[in-house]
Amino acid sequence: MKAPYIKEEHDILRKSLRKFLDQEAYPYFSKWEKEGGIPRSFWQKLGRNGYLCPWLEEEYGGFEADFGYSVVINEELEKVGTGLIGIGLHNDIVVPYLHTYGTTEQKKKWLPKCITGEKITAIAMTEPGAGSDLASIRTTAVKDGDHYVLNGEKTFITNGIQADLIVVVCKTNSKATPAHKGISLLVVEKDTPGFTRGKKLDKIGLHSQDTSELIFEDAKVPAENLLGEEGQGFYYLMNQLQQERLIVGIGAIAASERMIDLTVQYVKERKAFGQSISSFQNTQFTLAELQTEVEIGRTFLDRTIEAHMNGEDVVKEVSMVKWWTTDLVKKVAMNCLHLHGGYGYMEEYEIARRFRDAPVTAIYAGSNEIMKSIIAKKMGVV
Repeated sequence: MKAPYIKEEHDILRKSLRKFLDQEAYPYFSKWEKEGGIPRSFWQKLGRNGYLCPWLEEEYGGFEADFGYSVVINEELEKVGTGLIGIGLHNDIVVPYLHTYGTTEQKKKWLPKCITGEKITAIAMTEPGAGSDLASIRTTAVKDGDHYVLNGEKTFITNGIQADLIVVVCKTNSKATPAHKGISLLVVEKDTPGFTRGKKLDKIGLHSQDTSELIFEDAKVPAENLLGEEGQGFYYLMNQLQQERLIVGIGAIAASERMIDLTVQYVKERKAFGQSISSFQNTQFTLAELQTEVEIGRTFLDRTIEAHMNGEDVVKEVSMVKWWTTDLVKKVAMNCLHLHGGYGYMEEYEIARRFRDAPVTAIYAGSNEIMKSIIAKKMGVV
């Protein structure tokens, strides 16, 4: 079933993007996985073709496109590989912070280059001792004249190696009560004195997506790089995290659909006991069950996307989407790998990569346990 928010212009975008990715991404993705990163030249090609932040206003170089464009772009990138998640993070998670809370001067300075791919963005929330519990972060920023002195360490940062602009979650008031009222957002530029990148992290999956540690040692950040108001950072995060979690759900369903397609093709070709393994009832039932669950997930996801586009409060629904689809993508990965038999465990088969990439989706953007807590709160249980 076609989602109601998908119009002719979205279909045109999907067709052109697929053609672009067929030429510029699919032939090289295995190489990027081995090399551990996406080349900046690919980002710039995305920018030249209008695939970076098309929702921004024309004055910055965008097309003022609706969220349906973001859905299409994220789905098609996911079909190439989950390792391209950093592009979705840039397009629909980090740049919206700059656009929503930035001053006119900040937006004029940064947004046009975010569209061209000249500037890659990241957001730094997680620390070695603080993940989903944002109020427990220890990174501090102390105002000193016309700049802030930033100290702390961040980890598991998507786009961390290549990022030119990093939205850093920090405490500008360590004595605030409750603690979350002391949180602010600072935009750190790549050449900031006192800012260094730690090691590139060696992950189980997402090999082509650069993830790193970030270190701030008396980093001097201009006061004009404060994003929004001091002490409002936690509330900004809560507002924007909903779209981030929706982006994760979009990727999870697209990945699930891709894995089922791969597996259907494989079981029809693979022979055992003189017949294709697609003729076995267990294979048919397993795939039928997975397809049904994915269709259910797709339907709920599309409904939530439409409500989000209409400006409705979808905190509960987004939390449901995030935990349910990311649990589902793990289930799909496990069962599809199993149906590939021993070949599913071989690196030359895409399903092996998909199997590695799936589990982390249940962890980032807020763990699934956090999602269930939010749902319970919205239900009035808490």
